Amino acid sequence: MDLRAIGMGLAFALMWSSAFTSARMIVADAPPMLALALRFLFSGLIACGIAAAMGQSWHLSRAQWKSTVIFGICQNALYLGLNFIAMQWVQASVASIIASTMPLMVAFLGWIVFRDRIRPLGLIGLIAGVIGVGIIMGARLSGGVDPVGVALCFAGALALSVATLSVRGAASGGNVLMIVGLQMFVGAAALFAASALTEDWTAIHWSARLIWAFIYTTLIPGVLATWVWFRLVGRIGAVKAATFHFLNPFFGVAIAAAVLGERLGPADLLGVAVIAGGILAVQMSKGR
Repeated sequence: MDLRAIGMGLAFALMWSSAFTSARMIVADAPPMLALALRFLFSGLIACGIAAAMGQSWHLSRAQWKSTVIFGICQNALYLGLNFIAMQWVQASVASIIASTMPLMVAFLGWIVFRDRIRPLGLIGLIAGVIGVGIIMGARLSGGVDPVGVALCFAGALALSVATLSVRGAASGGNVLMIVGLQMFVGAAALFAASALTEDWTAIHWSARLIWAFIYTTLIPGVLATWVWFRLVGRIGAVKAATFHFLNPFFGVAIAAAVLGERLGPADLLGVAVIAGGILAVQMSKGR
């Protein structure tokens, strides 16, 4: 893995992890699925507008359209939708920690579906990452974390694993930013339909925090982070790129602690150290 890919991965992990904190702010004042659907609508318009100005086309190949629809449903409607709903009951740091289990899911699905091979050192690194997550989650669960919210977050991580592998088709053939915008429209359509059936659209408490959190989530995690993710997967592959999600506990817990005042205890620090060791082992195994 080259330095540019590492930089892209770190930037993606930081932006992606910050979304949990901004999402926590949003769901405190607005229906989660409605807010997320509006975020995807605006993010999609921005991404497609910029892509069109760059000369990119929405005329995609069949493989790209298929991957775009799968990615839009799995990541946007399911993964983020479930996380937004869950964060009505669980802390932003908990959601970001659970998201870091995704690389092991990706590696397992890649092995089953695509026959990807994982070297022993890489497998040890993935297991170490999961152990680190377990250390953090153990302390949080003993503190009374809502089990329903935790279950929703894990279901979302599984959906994101499917989305990550689907990017293999979407990241090839160009038009990356256009694909980013189109998959957001897919997620917006699904979430608007679900929200119309289950949520009260008048239950919005307008505040400066809600507006700024919405703008940030739309532009940074919504457009920029997704575009970086597509480029990263196209550059180094889904399994390698997914290892950067192990950084989510560190960034997610740190950002939530700094912005929302969520606690950061010794178990959190120990878990982060174990996860960092897992990342090193995975990268060493890929570099051989």
